[in-house]
Amino acid sequence: MDQRRRNQCGKPGWRPSDLDVEILRLLSRGHTTDAIARRVGVSERTVRRRLRAIADELGVESSIEAVVHAVRTGLI
Repeated sequence: MDQRRRNQCGKPGWRPSDLDVEILRLLSRGHTTDAIARRVGVSERTVRRRLRAIADELGVESSIEAVVHAVRTGLI
């Protein structure tokens, strides 16, 4: 994804990490948090925490809303 799109997502100054983008991408494809954790090499707790942090930064209430926002803005 290009830097311009990445910088336009979420709160001013917030830039999603490569891990954030990968978590959202995998979630959008129907992977569970456990499967995402195994795939990216972190704990399931880390995935859940990152999803909550991403949702907070995007100003949405859930991880599903975060995925929808990410798709609509071209983040994923």
